[in-house]
Amino acid sequence: MTASDPGIDLFTSSQARAIDRCAIDGLGIPGFELMTRAAAAAFAMLRRRWPNARRLCVVCGTGNNGGDGYLVARDALVSGLAVDVIALGEPKGDDALRARGAFEALGSLVLPLSAWRGLPPADVVVDAIYGIGLNRAPEGEAREAIEAINASGASVLALDVPSGLSADTGACLGVAVRADATATFIVRKRGLHTYQAEAAGDIELHALDLSRDILEAPDARLLVAAGLSPRPMDSHKGANGHILAIGGDHGTGGAVRMAAEAALRTGAGLVSVATREENVPAMNAARPELMARGVDGPQALQPMLEKASVVALGPGLGQGAWGHALWTTALDAGLPTVLDADGLNLLQAEPRGLPAKAVLTPHPGEAGRLLGVTTSAVQADRFAAVRELARRYRAVVVLKGNGSLIASPAGEVSVCPWGNPGMASGGMGDTLTGIVAGLLGQGCDPYASACLGVGLHARAADVAARAGQRGLLAGDLLEPLRHLVNGLDA
Repeated sequence: MTASDPGIDLFTSSQARAIDRCAIDGLGIPGFELMTRAAAAAFAMLRRRWPNARRLCVVCGTGNNGGDGYLVARDALVSGLAVDVIALGEPKGDDALRARGAFEALGSLVLPLSAWRGLPPADVVVDAIYGIGLNRAPEGEAREAIEAINASGASVLALDVPSGLSADTGACLGVAVRADATATFIVRKRGLHTYQAEAAGDIELHALDLSRDILEAPDARLLVAAGLSPRPMDSHKGANGHILAIGGDHGTGGAVRMAAEAALRTGAGLVSVATREENVPAMNAARPELMARGVDGPQALQPMLEKASVVALGPGLGQGAWGHALWTTALDAGLPTVLDADGLNLLQAEPRGLPAKAVLTPHPGEAGRLLGVTTSAVQADRFAAVRELARRYRAVVVLKGNGSLIASPAGEVSVCPWGNPGMASGGMGDTLTGIVAGLLGQGCDPYASACLGVGLHARAADVAARAGQRGLLAGDLLEPLRHLVNGLDA
């Protein structure tokens, strides 16, 4: 096994179960001891987060997650808190049965959900219904309990994973607990960091004092904050990349301008724009640092390609004859390329080989079209979708969305932990295209460019959103982007 950093590594549920088993069989730590450690860590977290809480309601399922809940309830009783425990059936394993007995030994009763109308009053509800193994929509009493937790109005602490949220995909399986915080154990589960993972609230990892030597190689990794190193004193514009942004059909000149300006703000030495002639005067007036030129077809584009080191292809390109001709010519040049928007739509309509260094940045709808599946199918397993795209197109792929994923053709995946709903506005994807292209131009390899670019883009959006998420514009990212790419506080 490969030792890993559990703080940023992400694991699947099957990996987590294997690590659990290794701790029990390989290290000789009894399962009940692990359960006791998990409960103690979760209760300590609860006390830190809600120090004034006096009454708990703990909802326990039948598995080991329920066992964790019984022991949290026991620890709370010992600490003098009032505790109500609701059981959704009898414990099925020896450890969970022992945990329930430890709670009942203090003289307290365990009641079924049917004994209450809704949930009993509580300052904090502890969700211990399901663990990491859930792969179907909750039904029956479990569904009723989840809905009651969400309707209770109390603060919610989930144990390991909010019940109803897939630990592998981040999809809510019908209905899921909406937690304020989640105490997750031993390793981070990848589903807590993408798609609908906001259901987990604030996440704390509790390693339970286990040796890192038992950890497998992670399935994915969380990005960490980073910028570029300072430039050498003798740096010049020719050493920092010449980006050629291609796009801006009739009425969409703003898209390619945003991509081009983002490349500049990321540090590209030179940025040219190949666009419709009608867009050039406005670009020259608003951003004279861009070298904008009107092109009417491949013949006019060719000299610009010969001077470029990286191509940003797709923002506002359109799918008509003009856009298609420029798209084909640009890809044939074989330069490192970032492909987005209509560049991806044209690829779906006309599959072809891509340059050796290529980054694709689809949103889930575009990803579905490229894979020939529905958007919902992509979202149902974003990790599988992004890996398949990277394998199929032999390119680095960014699957945008909450918890954006970046995959290499070799199958490595990184997950972005930043970003906010204010980014759901026009132009954000164009800005990302320019950022990644600017990093490619400064010498980063495609996977590093995509990882750093996605992180800078999301972090800049979080800074810009301090003034409010609604009304956030793509252009608002450019000033904080400049600070962050230089490793400065924004």
